[in-house]
Amino acid sequence: MKLSRIAALSSSLLLGAVLALTGAGQAQASESALALDYVALGDSYSSGLGAGSYDSASGNCKRSTRAYPKLWAAAHSPSSFAFTACSGARTGDVTAGQLGPLSSATDLVSITIGGNDAGFADVMTTCVLQSESSCINRINTARAYVDTTLPGKLDGVYSAIRTKAPAAQVVVLGYPRFYKLGGSCIAGLSENERSAINSAADYLNAAIAKRAANHGYDFADVTPAFTGHEICSGAAWLHSVNWLNISESYHPTASGQSGGYLPVFTSHA
Repeated sequence: MKLSRIAALSSSLLLGAVLALTGAGQAQASESALALDYVALGDSYSSGLGAGSYDSASGNCKRSTRAYPKLWAAAHSPSSFAFTACSGARTGDVTAGQLGPLSSATDLVSITIGGNDAGFADVMTTCVLQSESSCINRINTARAYVDTTLPGKLDGVYSAIRTKAPAAQVVVLGYPRFYKLGGSCIAGLSENERSAINSAADYLNAAIAKRAANHGYDFADVTPAFTGHEICSGAAWLHSVNWLNISESYHPTASGQSGGYLPVFTSHA
């Protein structure tokens, strides 16, 4: 038995060397990459809002050439790539307008969704412009929505994806925590508000992860990748409030897409 295993190993090593020398190994790897059909769905965290370099043809969807789906496609050259993620998208927007490219031939799907349904933008507007108590109350309202309403909306999206792309691997990516507590910020939100916002992000991620798992999908947690790169860290991969371009506030920068989302998605794809 030992001799046959050694012989098999030697044959494999020899074949690998021959393929490398002839270039057949590269061709085989290339063919493998080209055989994959990839569709990127979701909201602004997938479209790349905040990363700049937007495709003018995408209009208000703000699809960026620096978004993780575009970066992954550029690195892996799938045989087809459809990018329908759109800034501001909610679950209903995905099912109504983003699923067209999906088919029985789709191999890989990525998606971030749920933050807008839970009122992400309104939470941050309330916390920035109003009192601490108003901020905490708005966060609690969002958490209640995550408990009662969001699971059913996520189920609707995930079921629709499976119906249209029954064989696809689906990677559901989460959202980062926004703030480094005890960090370098000397103005803005209180530490209590920052802590509550971080906790709400964790709460949202937990709900998304549970629904994804129930549908047999991979949940990709980006929180560890963004640790040390939150707002107030001194090396942030997220925009703080940007009064000159308010829509980009609290979204990943180009570094957040390439250093945070891309490697996490790549490890699951």
